[in-house]
Amino acid sequence: MAGETLYLLAGVWAIAILAVFVMAIRLSYRIEARSPDLTNRGGFPRKAMLFHTVANLKVARDEETQAMRRRMNGLLLIVLAGFVIMAAGIGPAGRIGS
Repeated sequence: MAGETLYLLAGVWAIAILAVFVMAIRLSYRIEARSPDLTNRGGFPRKAMLFHTVANLKVARDEETQAMRRRMNGLLLIVLAGFVIMAAGIGPAGRIGS
């Protein structure tokens, strides 16, 4: 019973962290659309330029875009914290399930 609960909680946790990561990616695309140097002019879809938006490279300097960038960085910190919390919980939970 404890093992099943552990797997259920891990699955819900993973879905929640994935949803936050998708929100960060969507926000990155919105930041790119507001930044003239990051706008996709090629006509072909491309991956989100997360590194550029996190590092503030070629991102528009207006206050609204910078606020969006700070929000995206916060979402990415939540994802990172989620991985750390999950890693910290796997050790003790693994001993309980066996």
